[in-house]
Amino acid sequence: MSDKKIIAVLGATGAQGGGLVRAILADRNGPFKARALTRDVSSEKARALADAGAEVMATDVDDPATLRRAFEGAHGAFCVTFFWDHFSPEKEYTQARAMADAAKHAGLAHVIWSTLEDTRKHVPLEDDRMPTLMGKYKVPHFDAKGEADALFARAGVPTTFLLTSFYWENFIYFGAGPKRGPDGKLALVMPMGDKKLPGIASEDIGKCAYAIFKRGREFIGKTVAIAGEHLSGAEMAAGMTRALGETVTYQDVPADVYRSFGFPGADDLGNMFQFKRDFNDYFVGARSLEFTRSLNPELQTFEQWVSMHGSKIPIEAAAG
Repeated sequence: MSDKKIIAVLGATGAQGGGLVRAILADRNGPFKARALTRDVSSEKARALADAGAEVMATDVDDPATLRRAFEGAHGAFCVTFFWDHFSPEKEYTQARAMADAAKHAGLAHVIWSTLEDTRKHVPLEDDRMPTLMGKYKVPHFDAKGEADALFARAGVPTTFLLTSFYWENFIYFGAGPKRGPDGKLALVMPMGDKKLPGIASEDIGKCAYAIFKRGREFIGKTVAIAGEHLSGAEMAAGMTRALGETVTYQDVPADVYRSFGFPGADDLGNMFQFKRDFNDYFVGARSLEFTRSLNPELQTFEQWVSMHGSKIPIEAAAG
């Protein structure tokens, strides 16, 4: 074990980081060992990773000193931020800067930065097709990550920029699943028209990241994009129908209507879906399923994912 190289994994108890830690642990004869970084080492998820063989270390992404300690002696690091903890793109950018600085200080050989597009390169702030949010963003939880790409490049950190896709787990944990209407029927509501939405099981993001680390210098300095499948709303609703045993229909709504739904982040997500819809050729085209499967031959389809996890999607009981 002592000759194995350390991969420090931020967000180790979250969706992406957790998947990477488990991928490293599952490859018992592989070249790496996992250092799972988390704010709360006593959490159930952190203890499970420790029991499985990971080194678990307390790390606060808002404290640059703990980040430096976390990266010390590591070969590589997986860097990710979680916008929905705080809804602050400025905080995400500051966290990314601290990660890039810590990676530079530690002399890491390879960093994967989990990022997304800066949508303002496609939809300038003065473009009124979608509202500008927080004064200087179109899709805040995308734009700050995309803007932070330059921090890793400027620091001279050997980085792979990993563009991810919509997690299908959002249907379980993020309230994105089907809702029961006044007629008692289930509908999946998104402002996507008939366009395809690239999606992926979060566990597969971790497996893809592990493959990138294993392939070493091949992807340093490059942007790579992954997805498990490209599906329309109607196709996802059909998959849910088969898995849930209850009809789910797809309901397209205008982006303005989605932005008005009023839940936290509705305006951000409304803009996100509109971006993916209006620039669908680009967004889908960037995320090659063949390339993703070359990284992860076990890549799940939506049908496989929903048949395994569909029972976890929260569904309201019918009224009456």
